[in-house]
Amino acid sequence: MDPVIGLDIAKGESQVQAFLQRKEAYKQSFKFKHDLQGLHDFYQFYQEVERVSGQPPAVIFESTGHYHEPVLQFLEEHGITYYLINPVVSSEAKKTSLRKVKTDKIDAFHLGELYYKEDLEVFQRKTEQYLNLRQLTRQHSALTNSYVDIKLQFQAVVDQIFPEYHGVFSDLYGNLSLNTLLQYPTSLDTQNVSQQALAMEMRQFGARRSYAWFLHKAAQLKDAAERNPFQHPVNQGQLISLRLYIQMLFQYQEHLSKLKKEIDTLAQSFEDYELTRSIPGIGEKIAATIISEIGGIGQFERPKQLAAYAGVDPAVFESGKYKAAINRITKRGSSRLRQALYTAVQCGLAKNRNKKLIVFYDRKRNEGKPHKVAMIACANKLIHWIHAMLKHQEVFVDQP
Repeated sequence: MDPVIGLDIAKGESQVQAFLQRKEAYKQSFKFKHDLQGLHDFYQFYQEVERVSGQPPAVIFESTGHYHEPVLQFLEEHGITYYLINPVVSSEAKKTSLRKVKTDKIDAFHLGELYYKEDLEVFQRKTEQYLNLRQLTRQHSALTNSYVDIKLQFQAVVDQIFPEYHGVFSDLYGNLSLNTLLQYPTSLDTQNVSQQALAMEMRQFGARRSYAWFLHKAAQLKDAAERNPFQHPVNQGQLISLRLYIQMLFQYQEHLSKLKKEIDTLAQSFEDYELTRSIPGIGEKIAATIISEIGGIGQFERPKQLAAYAGVDPAVFESGKYKAAINRITKRGSSRLRQALYTAVQCGLAKNRNKKLIVFYDRKRNEGKPHKVAMIACANKLIHWIHAMLKHQEVFVDQP
């Protein structure tokens, strides 16, 4: 016999369907909760299947974000063999039936059938270090996206109170700019203070500049206040919103700074980190994201497997004598790894940083490829280079 247990995992609970062998389901499907009692009940059922079949069953389930983590940890602790399936794979398997029926019971049943149909590989869980680094880099990306949203909302409020302020400081979101705006949010506030007092006030915000520079900046700010279209007292609600957004920007900057330090410290404990950073155009954040999303090069025997995991491999479509001339990338696997690779290509091409990548990009353009197609080809080439570097533990050699 070749027993397997299919789990359709949802938030807080899982649907169970066991098979003793192919096309031989065992007992009726049931659910268990993801608490200690529910996991204990599942383990008793697992042992029952093992007694009946004469060998320990495997467990198969889909990757469901963080919902499957309690089950995965339980299986790890008990040394149970399991297969963590990409939802794309299981979704395609479900389409083999002519009837369009979607229930938890049927999904668990299909997962069990998938075990016998596909040549699956036992899932290799990433080490705790890789998981920690991946969590930190993903949290940093999520906070950065929220930070950008707050910036846009902050700009909208400034446009309604002091639009001329935009041209005063080169870094609108810097410490000096935000603190100055917090103290002098309107043109009237700026006009009611002398240039010297304004310069002394800005000097206390920590910028390492000469007094003459602050006097010049104070003069620019007062000129902006005179040009400002909103000379009369503005709406009090807008001022409250402005102060809140400034405080939120400071908080986001602090959190992102702390996260970056944690990421840098943890990433430096990986040998692959410095190897990845040896590629021109790949900085600290991108390198940390790439190695955390890969989770150990040992999981990918060939570079094409890694390219497929990043979703930068071209889809192939052939039917009879027809062969598609234009093939888009699959966009499966880790979207964060794919995004990091694309950003790395952009940085590598900028300012002629990565000469080897530039030569490859120019060759694709000379072949008539559009810019975006050439960029994706570069991302595919880059992940092949990374695979070779990490496999052989060699630094990048930037020679065309």
